Amino acid sequence: MTVKALHHVQLAAPPGSEPLLRAFYTGVLGLREVPKPPELAARGGAWFRGDGVELHLGIEEDFRPARKAHPALLVDDLDAYAARLPDAVPDDLFPGYRRVYVSDPVGNRIELLQAV
Repeated sequence: MTVKALHHVQLAAPPGSEPLLRAFYTGVLGLREVPKPPELAARGGAWFRGDGVELHLGIEEDFRPARKAHPALLVDDLDAYAARLPDAVPDDLFPGYRRVYVSDPVGNRIELLQAV
């Protein structure tokens, strides 16, 4: 019995936020949106995928952003991402990596890391 990999991470978002999510996750982070199965698409939200990563944003009526729990995404050019994200907060307390924390447009915490 072995856990082989992480398939996806789900974050919550408020109703009607899909355009903001698309602009951030595709336009800023460079992920691509993937279609949700029809029976799940009716619930709203959006799914995004990149090389080795998948994030699902699900709609939650009484939404509260994740401010502590977060996905940590490995990137190849942290400085380029930080330049696109003026609210990026640098943190060099993770050995072997440079990293910044940002918030998505609905307030969820996102960590971006680059190996040094």
